[in-house]
Amino acid sequence: MKTSDFDYDLPEELIAQTPIEPRDHSRLLVYDRETEAVIHRHFYDVTEYLREGDVLVLNETKVLPARLYGKKRGSGTDFEFLLLKRLALDTWEVIMRPGKKLKPGGVVDFGPELSAELLCKKEDGVCEVKFRYEGVFEELLDRYGNMPLPPYITKRLEQKERYQTVYAKEDGSAAAPTAGLHFTPELLKKIEEMGVAIVKILLHVGLGTFRPMKEETVEQHVMHSEYYSVSPQAAEIINAAKREGRRVIAVGTTSVRTLESAARGGLVQAESADTDIFIYPGYRFQIVDALITNFHLPKSTLIMLVSALMGREKALDVYRQAVEERYRFFSFGDAMLIL
Repeated sequence: MKTSDFDYDLPEELIAQTPIEPRDHSRLLVYDRETEAVIHRHFYDVTEYLREGDVLVLNETKVLPARLYGKKRGSGTDFEFLLLKRLALDTWEVIMRPGKKLKPGGVVDFGPELSAELLCKKEDGVCEVKFRYEGVFEELLDRYGNMPLPPYITKRLEQKERYQTVYAKEDGSAAAPTAGLHFTPELLKKIEEMGVAIVKILLHVGLGTFRPMKEETVEQHVMHSEYYSVSPQAAEIINAAKREGRRVIAVGTTSVRTLESAARGGLVQAESADTDIFIYPGYRFQIVDALITNFHLPKSTLIMLVSALMGREKALDVYRQAVEERYRFFSFGDAMLIL
């Protein structure tokens, strides 16, 4: 398959720059794979498509305010750090800009209580740094850090929490699992009261989710690795549903990748590991029956995952309809429910 087979035309003005208020008032495109019907609703209508016995799977990862701005000690040169992965208590992998103006041993100051020393440079522009700080690192990160919004969002985010799901719990992501941004506490309570089981799993979203595919053919692409975890309790609830023929509905592509990574013989294993699973057309889903997701970038691994569930031609046809209907696209955009 060619990467270009997953391209589509998107007017720039349809790329959402700000989130909708309230969260659940975004639009919802509903696609039924059996009837091929396309229905246009609002997200708060999602309850009409859920039923008692369903299992709704949420990713409870929390986005770190992982973008730091500082100055090189001595010269005052401006630097930007993007935190990728914690290696030890005070040691991180980061992307640093500008990449050539700091040598190992150089220090960047972010505030009076927070600085970082460059230890070494690795491949793909990744650097290893050691932070020096006074107090609690997470509190300093919350004070000095900025949300690592995707490059296609150019407007400043006024409220940090709008790039978090209302159920975010475990620090560790460089990007939000954006399909979950549409849920409110009230909507989740209503869903539970319907008899839908809400299950939390974990996948820390890496920056690789924003990296464009450079390969001409899909099969050549190597996915970035991300940490995931499925608890014994979550696995038990999901597996009971699979055995009884009840639906497992994933919220977001991160939940899909977690469930399918932990799948063995049609059931989910309770485990914590890293996954580089790449889901594209031809993939046979073991766990996921339905998906709530946003609209994804052209030629991205995420539109390929959606195409694996819907079929490539149908996915692109539905995306064309979404463009015609002026849906809002990407992280702060509208949602799609694939039944």
